[in-house]
Amino acid sequence: MGRRTPRRRDRRRALPDPGPPDTRPPESRSTDAHPPESLPPDDARQPGGHDYSPEADRPLRGYLTALAAFGAYNAGWAVAIRRRGRALPERPDPRDLALTAVATFRLSRLLTKGSVTSPLRAPFTVYEGPEGPAEVSERPRQGGPTETLGELLTCPFCLSVWLASTLTAAQLLWPRLTRTTTGALTALAAADALQLAYTALESRATHPEPPPN
Repeated sequence: MGRRTPRRRDRRRALPDPGPPDTRPPESRSTDAHPPESLPPDDARQPGGHDYSPEADRPLRGYLTALAAFGAYNAGWAVAIRRRGRALPERPDPRDLALTAVATFRLSRLLTKGSVTSPLRAPFTVYEGPEGPAEVSERPRQGGPTETLGELLTCPFCLSVWLASTLTAAQLLWPRLTRTTTGALTALAAADALQLAYTALESRATHPEPPPN
C-alpha cells in the first residue's frame, strides 16, 4: 500500500457573502458610497467664513459692506474739512469731549431704541416688545442687505461709532451749531436721568418695602 500524502489545509480566508446583486441604477449607487455634504451658507463660503462660524450664519459680506461704507463716509468728511481749510486741533477740548460723549449716547439710544423713532427702523426690523421707558426691543430682519442695516439700527453701540464720527467732524466745520446740538442732547440725557431717579423715588415712597422679619 502506498504512503498517504497529508492533506494540505486550506489557509485561504473565507470571503464575506457579497449578498444579492445591486440592481439599482448607477446614479443612485454613488450616493451611498459618498454622501453629499451640506453646503455652507453663502456668507460662510467666503474666504475664512466657514472656518470662522461653522455652526452659525454670520453676515460677513454685509459687515464688509458696512466697513467700506464707514470708510467712505469718513473720507467724505475729511475731504470737506480739507476744502474748508479747517486745521485739526492739537488736542480736543475736554468740554467738547464731554458734550460729544453724552450726545452720542443719548442720540444712539433715541435712534435705535426709541418708540417715537420706530417708524424709521420698521423696514429693517421686527418688533418684539417694550423695553424700558419709551423704548422698544426689535430684531433685524433676516436675509439680504437689510439684515446688516437692521443690526446697525438696533445696536446703540454700533450706531455710536457713526454718530461720534459725525459730531466730531461737524465740530470742525460748524463748531457753534454743533456745540448747541450736543448741548441740547446732553441736557436731554440729564433730564432722562432725573426722570428715572424721580420715578424710582416715587415708587419707593408709594410702595415701601416691608420691614425684614
